[in-house]
Amino acid sequence: MQDTFELAKEELVAQSIVQMDQHFAESPYTPRQKLALTCRILFDNGHDSGLAGQITARTGKPGEYLTQRLGLGFDEIAEDNLLTVDEDLNVLDGAGMPNPANRFHSWVYRARPDVNCIIHTHALHASALGMLEEPLKISHMDNCVLYDDVAFVGEWPGVPVGNEEGEFISAALGQKRALLLSHHGLLVAATSIEEACVLSIAFERAAKMHLLAAAAGTIRPIDHRLAKEAHDWIVRPRRNTVAFEYYARRSLKDPRNADCLRAA
Repeated sequence: MQDTFELAKEELVAQSIVQMDQHFAESPYTPRQKLALTCRILFDNGHDSGLAGQITARTGKPGEYLTQRLGLGFDEIAEDNLLTVDEDLNVLDGAGMPNPANRFHSWVYRARPDVNCIIHTHALHASALGMLEEPLKISHMDNCVLYDDVAFVGEWPGVPVGNEEGEFISAALGQKRALLLSHHGLLVAATSIEEACVLSIAFERAAKMHLLAAAAGTIRPIDHRLAKEAHDWIVRPRRNTVAFEYYARRSLKDPRNADCLRAA
């Protein structure tokens, strides 16, 4: 057995990463199942706002992505009612129509080849923070997954169904993983469905903590080096998979989500 009490922190971190990669496998869910599960998970974690919000994920074919059908809430999305659309929002597979506001997703995908999943919701606390036209402050270890990774715009571009809004939002996001849109909501653009889901939950919780802390006093900043260290530690792909599967198990325990995973 190795004596770890003399190892430096960097060595312990590297060792833990190797162990996690060895002990945890990739998610067994298909992309359609992951997207449907993410909708249920988000609904269960404070992202419900009626029919507002969209989620998309690349299919693997250029210019195509999966998305939910307009008219269904996140709590009604299942793997067999998702749509496959092209970047002009033409339906390639499935019944119904996509949300016309999905247009800005196409702009983000064009600008960011590294992005494979986009989530946009009007989660309560993130939306409330946007009403203050105030950037999200990251000042707690749990929220460091978003440290220095959230862009901000104080200007509301209006309903995002035009190309102008797509250009505006994709430019505002830049190379960040997330964006707070004033008077609107949150946006997460991630490398995987699992990462997008986990970051969206973290975003809403961070916004809630921001509002609670600001109501009690002045939010104190945290050390940049330590915050960056925590960010890189939490945002790893295998860790996102483990977190996603936990949220999936939690949501699937609810009988109301029994219809989420059903064959098309």
